[in-house]
This record gives sequence, structure tokens and C-alpha cells, in this order.
Amino acid sequence: MFDYSAPPDLLNGRVILVTGAGRGIGAAAAKAYAAHGATVLLLGKTEANLTQVYDEIEAAGHPQPAVIPFNLETALPHQYDELAAMIETEFGHLDGLLHNASIIGPRTPLEQLSGENFMRVMHVNVNAMFMLTSTLLPLLKLSKDASVVFTSSSVGRKGRAYWGAYGVSKFATEGLMQTLADEVDTVAAVRANSINPGATRTSMRAQAYPGENPLNNPTPEAIMPVYLYLMGPDSTGVNGQAFNAQ
Repeated sequence: MFDYSAPPDLLNGRVILVTGAGRGIGAAAAKAYAAHGATVLLLGKTEANLTQVYDEIEAAGHPQPAVIPFNLETALPHQYDELAAMIETEFGHLDGLLHNASIIGPRTPLEQLSGENFMRVMHVNVNAMFMLTSTLLPLLKLSKDASVVFTSSSVGRKGRAYWGAYGVSKFATEGLMQTLADEVDTVAAVRANSINPGATRTSMRAQAYPGENPLNNPTPEAIMPVYLYLMGPDSTGVNGQAFNAQ
């Protein structure tokens, strides 16, 4: 496991947006960030899930989060602009962006993968992530110390059979991270890095490996050290790097 112990006030006063914040790793990250002092913007498509995370953060006495229902599969360009405008009006800037939301799509040979399924996975995992990044970058540049964290995968670092659209989308994720990191390097107080969570006890993992015993994998909460490290000031100057949570 990534070795890092976060001080309790690590993220005090920071505003951090988490995509796919309603469950799994996104929910765990949102709660971890809030527990360390951040105001967390919970973005996802299922409002009931986001509200549950909101309630847990409130009940724990952490800074009041915000719920942002937003469907990355159907959102149009003007809706990203409206999202950025809303964040600027309400919060003034953004200190962190965790790209966590993605879909797995069918695990099948490329030959049998339909164009429709391929494009759907690429749209959610790559196009929407690009739109959020480019639209929110001006708000991140207003921060004194901003971090963009991309969620990758081992199949986005070395191609493996039957991972099709998902694997390709994670290679694209690494490419987007590296391109952004190189562009902001030394010209803005923004850094970009990626995390491969590894096998984690989530519904997406269960979907990919239905025969696996989930209890053999760590919980999302157990892999949070690297997520905290990359969002906090201790990783200032760390840019363009590919991390493993485990």
C-alpha cells in the first residue's frame, strides 16, 4: 500500500471536485478529503447516491459539501460551461479535481466489440474527462496550489486482451494526464498525475471479475493515502507521474 500519513488539516480551506462521488472509490475519496478539511463538490449522475455521501459528511461534522447531479454520458458542451460558471460564482476557484468516474463496457475481443459500445466507453471515460479538465482549468489556475488527479488502470499502462474500450480509454487517460502535466509545468500552480487503484472492493471490480472473492481485495478506504497525498501540499512539484495505490 502507498505509504503516506496525512495530517488532519491537510486540505483545510481547499475546494475539491470529485467525479463519480456517489459510491466506490469516489465516495471514499470525497469523505477522506472532507475529513481532512476540504469543501468537496460531489459530482455524479445518481442524485440519491450523492445525497447519501453528503449526509455522511455532514453527520461527521466536516465542511459542508455540495451535490452536483451531472451525467457525463449526456452532458452537452454548454452544460460544462454552466458548471464552471456555477463553481466560480459559489466558490471563486478550484484547488483539486479527481477524475474518478468511468464505465467498464463489455469485456470482449476487439473483433466482437460493437462501435456503439466502444464509443460510449470512450465518451464517458475520455471525452467527458477532457471537457471537464479544459473547462475547469481556468478555475484551477486561480488556486495557489492545484492538483488534477486522473484515475488510470494497469490495463492503461500495458495492453491486455479483452479489455477493449476500457483499456484503450485508460491509455488515453494517461496521455491526457501527461499532456496536461507538460503544459502546466513551470507556467501554472497546477500539477497533474495519475493513480492506478489496483484491485479494489468495488461494484466495477465485481462486474469485471464476477468469480472473484471481493474480500480478498482492499476496501476503497484502505487505498486513500495516495489520493490524499496527491491532493495536498506535500505533493507540490510532483507532476506528470503515474502512481499505484497498492
